[in-house]
Amino acid sequence: MATDTLIADRIEIADLFTRFAGLLDKKRWDEAHTIFTDDVVLRSPRAGELHGIGKLVDFLRQSEVEGEHTQHVTADLLVDVDGDQAAASANSLVYFYREGQVPHRTSGLRLTCTLVRTPAGWRLREPQIMLLWTHEK
Repeated sequence: MATDTLIADRIEIADLFTRFAGLLDKKRWDEAHTIFTDDVVLRSPRAGELHGIGKLVDFLRQSEVEGEHTQHVTADLLVDVDGDQAAASANSLVYFYREGQVPHRTSGLRLTCTLVRTPAGWRLREPQIMLLWTHEK
């Protein structure tokens, strides 16, 4: 793979992780198709295993807590591109807060994902979220 293509892919995948955090923080569930494949399989401690973008979006909508906001901070992104597929992992800190208040809960997560190149760009096909720790105030 040409170096320019590899760099462009890595930048697009890093951007995808940032947009994933933004989707969660801004609760823009209607934009899920810009992050995930239609046949996404998500594994997480809260959701269990969800198959398909429709079930994923339904879960996100149903898990909203009135008045609670989040701020996801993603770091330590590692990406391994292999043609039209990639594996990526990152750490994420999540701050749960109410408007104008300090966070009442924080969590540390580890994200691992299988991604695929689609005609619309890179998308997450198999994200797995692992809860490493949580702290309640």
